[in-house]
Amino acid sequence: MKGDKISALGLVLSLVLVLVLSSCGGMAGGGETDGASADSEAKGASDEAQRSVFAMDTYMTVKAYGENAEDACDAAIAEITRLDNLFSVGIEDSDVSLVNKNGGGEVSEDTKYLISRSLDIYEQTDGKFDISIYPVMDLWGFTTQDYHVPSEEELKDKLSLVDASKISIEEGEVSFEKDGMQIDLGGIAKGYTSSGIMDIFDDYGVESGLVSLGGNVHLKGKKQDGSPWKVAIQNPDETQDYLAVLEAGDVAVITSGGYERYFEEDGKTYHHILDPETGYPADSGILSATVVTADGTLADALTTSIYIMGTDEAIEYWKASEDDFDMILYTDDGKLYVTEGIYGSITSPAGAQIVEVSR
Repeated sequence: MKGDKISALGLVLSLVLVLVLSSCGGMAGGGETDGASADSEAKGASDEAQRSVFAMDTYMTVKAYGENAEDACDAAIAEITRLDNLFSVGIEDSDVSLVNKNGGGEVSEDTKYLISRSLDIYEQTDGKFDISIYPVMDLWGFTTQDYHVPSEEELKDKLSLVDASKISIEEGEVSFEKDGMQIDLGGIAKGYTSSGIMDIFDDYGVESGLVSLGGNVHLKGKKQDGSPWKVAIQNPDETQDYLAVLEAGDVAVITSGGYERYFEEDGKTYHHILDPETGYPADSGILSATVVTADGTLADALTTSIYIMGTDEAIEYWKASEDDFDMILYTDDGKLYVTEGIYGSITSPAGAQIVEVSR
């Protein structure tokens, strides 16, 4: 087993999306760029601010440009910390930890909203997005890094606790229909957080900025020179080549892939995106799923759901969905699928197949 080593690698690879900010169009890795300074030199150093913090089990970076950039970044970091203290299963007195420990209980307005939204998406995705997966995640060791391939008996026992339809939330009170049920908001919390930071940017009059939360990037406006942001989507094979580069603004660009967190046992690799139906790592044929939409909360949840669905089901879901989102899928046969709303904004060295709504 390769516990700590694999965990460290997964942390690096969780920075799936990297921003291409330099005026010459070069790519910078790991979500951190030196090119940002090139855009801001003409404006003056006082017009640019950046803050970083480790929260929600990943490194987060906030950047803002404009007169109130410093204050906006400070407020954004404070909001990240506040929400981490509500949602993190790694914080003993968080809302989620207390609900899991006590089998229910009262929660804050933010947690109430996020659980309610999670239950809505659970219904919309036919159970693919299920926040009650936590006991199975814990069984595999993805919550503790004490990795373990469970036996069929162990898995069957924990799978009996996975069913988000048995979660109720009324007037801020969470309850479970079955003893032992627990939840994890890790598949949606970062997207909710990034959307909240966009609201903070609005409050401070920031018209250009971004937040990078691991594999999540949320963009505000355009770059300082008026051109669109460029987001490079990392190739799951861990090479330096990118699958594609997307020009975008005022959207979240969120990617999920099994290469983000995994471990090896007896020569086999097991990743952290578990199928709620089987309890095993999803094996849908999708290696990387990216969702693009202004709603960071939706984007975060849908990347997991679409990864589990597989290509055909994901495309049908996109065609039938009333939600306004686009997606980029990379499959194990080397194909790249891009929905029509962003197809014209994508460049890819491998080429891409357009996915269109039937007319």
